[in-house]
Amino acid sequence: MQAADILLYQANQVPVGEDQRQHIELTRDLGQRFNSRFGETFTIPDAHIIKGTAKIMDLQDPTSKMSKSAATMAGVIELMDAPEINAKKVKSAMTDTEREIKFDEKNKPGISNLLTIYSALTGQSVEQLEENYSGKGYGDLKKELADVVVGVLEPIRNSALDYLKDPAQLQSILKDGGQRAGSVAAQTLRNVYSAMGLVARG
Repeated sequence: MQAADILLYQANQVPVGEDQRQHIELTRDLGQRFNSRFGETFTIPDAHIIKGTAKIMDLQDPTSKMSKSAATMAGVIELMDAPEINAKKVKSAMTDTEREIKFDEKNKPGISNLLTIYSALTGQSVEQLEENYSGKGYGDLKKELADVVVGVLEPIRNSALDYLKDPAQLQSILKDGGQRAGSVAAQTLRNVYSAMGLVARG
């Protein structure tokens, strides 16, 4: 189903995490096989994986991927959580008993995860962050990262809340998006029927 959803809408790039790469490879394989047999019909998509942030880990269990299916949401940053809740989650993130702020996924997974998140949200390299926090403690990193997370997510949350206040506008946006997506999907299906020599329904 995931492959069909991607191919149906002629996506050329699909933003995914590292753990989803295999699904994109399967989609590419299916699309290429169809094109080889019936002619160029589907766009063959590439996985768009941002290096360094392909996998964000749980704040309370930095050896596990951050996921909404986690046993507890204490280590999961949610877009619609109040700013103070996400700030508390960052400040309470699990780390080791040392003090050096250094990227080392094997021995310091918690700190490495915080540096990865910080880098992703600010554009600063992990190396820059290591230098900036040289001689500082974990508390400094957590406090300032919490401010960064809140600063990035709060406008997104506020915008979402504004849309939710106006159900009519929200439904209009969803309807417009659905119509545009439907148009692309319908054209793809027509192309598929034509390539296979079938008569389109309707």
